[in-house]
Amino acid sequence: MFTPTPILLPSSQDYSLLTDLYQLTMAACYLGEGIANKKASFELFVRRLPDHFGYLIAMGLQQGLSYLENLRFTPEQINYLQQTGLFDHAPSQFWSLLQNQGFTGDVWAVPEGTAIFPNEPMLRVEAPLWQAQLIETYLLNTLNYQTLIATRAARMRDIAGEKAILLEFGTRRAFSPQGAIWAARAALAAGFDATSNVLAAKELQQKPSGTMAHALVMAIKALSGSEDEAFAAFSRYFPGATLLIDTYDTVAAAQRLAEKINTGEAEVRGVRLDSGDLVTLSQRVRSLLPTVKIFASGDIDEWELKRLQEENACIDGYGVGTRLVTGEPVNGVYKLVEIDDIPTMKQSSHKMTYPGRKQIFRRYDQGIINSDRLGLADEATEAGETLLLELVMKEGQTINKFEGLEGIRQRVKASVNHLPKVTRKLTEPTSIEVSISQSLDRLRQSFMEKI
Repeated sequence: MFTPTPILLPSSQDYSLLTDLYQLTMAACYLGEGIANKKASFELFVRRLPDHFGYLIAMGLQQGLSYLENLRFTPEQINYLQQTGLFDHAPSQFWSLLQNQGFTGDVWAVPEGTAIFPNEPMLRVEAPLWQAQLIETYLLNTLNYQTLIATRAARMRDIAGEKAILLEFGTRRAFSPQGAIWAARAALAAGFDATSNVLAAKELQQKPSGTMAHALVMAIKALSGSEDEAFAAFSRYFPGATLLIDTYDTVAAAQRLAEKINTGEAEVRGVRLDSGDLVTLSQRVRSLLPTVKIFASGDIDEWELKRLQEENACIDGYGVGTRLVTGEPVNGVYKLVEIDDIPTMKQSSHKMTYPGRKQIFRRYDQGIINSDRLGLADEATEAGETLLLELVMKEGQTINKFEGLEGIRQRVKASVNHLPKVTRKLTEPTSIEVSISQSLDRLRQSFMEKI
C-alpha cells in the first residue's frame, strides 16, 4: 500500500501569487488600518446547486491544505509586486509581512467525499485577517472545480452501477493542464476506475488506462492497405489491448475479428465504439463478439449513460471526457463570518449570508440522511446528530496525513448510498432541506435589526 502524496504542479511556491490582486491590496489596507492580525473566520460554501443537481460531493481539500502549508513569498515575487507600482502608497511594513510569514491559521472542513448541500460550509478558515483574505482565490479554485468533477463522477458511477468500468478521458478538454490533473484526481476519488492522463496516474500512484486512436488505424491502413493489420500490429506490442473498431465499418470490423478469434489467429479482450448509434452497434458487436468487453466513448455523461442502459445497450465500460471535465460550474463563495470574535454577515439582495462560525449537524434515519441542521459552531449536538466539520489544520500544519484515494472513494460511495432516492435523481432531484438552528436564526435576526 503506497503512501498518498498530494499533487503539486508546479511547485507550491509558484502558487503564492496565484491570487486575485484585490486579495493583496486588501491585505495591505488591513495592515495600514491596524487590523491585519485580527482573528477572522471565513467560510466556503455554495448558495445553490447547479441545475439538476440534488447534492454535491466535497473535493479538493488535500490540494488546499498543501497550498496553505507551502504558502511563502519569495524575494523575486515580492520584487515583482514592488515593481508594478500598485503598492507605492501601501504601508512599508507590508513587504516584511509577506516575506516573514506563511499561513499560521486553523482550518475546519468536511472530509473529502462527503455529500453537502446549499449554505453548508465545506471549509472554515480561522486565521489573521490578512492571511484568511489572501487565500480565498486558490481555495475557491481547487474546491469549486474538484467538487464539480467529483459530483459528476459520483452521479455517473451511481447510474452505471458497480460492475461497469469508468475511465476518465478528459485531459484534452479540461480548461488547463492543472485542471486536467485535478479532474483526473477528483474522478478517481469519486469512483472512476482509471485515467488516461499519465502524469496524473503517476502522481496518484495509479496505473493509467487507454486504448488507441483512429490515427493509428488510418496510418497503418494507408501504408499496408489493411485495417486488420493495424489491429494485429497494435496487439503485437500491447497484447490484450482494447481495439478501436469504428474508424470505417464497425460491424464489418467486428465480423473479421470474430473470424480471427474463432480460428485462433487473434485474441481480443476489448473493443471500443466512439461514434454512431451506440445502442444498435453495441448489440450487433455483442452478437459477434460475445466474450469481448465493449467500451463506449464520445460525449457521454450521466444522462447518456442512463439512456444507454434503458435502451439495453451492450456496454461494459465507458470512456468519459468532455462532459465530465466541463459544464455548469460549482459557484462556491468564500465569505467573512466573524472578525475579532464579532459575528458579521452580508445582507445584499439574494446574496445574504449567515453570521458566525458554523457547524453542520447531520441526522440519519435507517442509514439515509434524514436532515441537516446548520448551527453555530459552539452549539450542543442533539441526540442522533453527527458533526461534519472537523479540525484538519492547526496553526498552519495539517493534523493528519493525507488520505489515499481508496478511503475517499469509499466515503463517496457511502455518501451517495446514504442519500434519499429523490436526491439522487438526474432530473428535478429533491435536495436535502437544511434547517437553521434557533441560535443561528436569532443571531441573524438580531444582526439584521442592528443594520
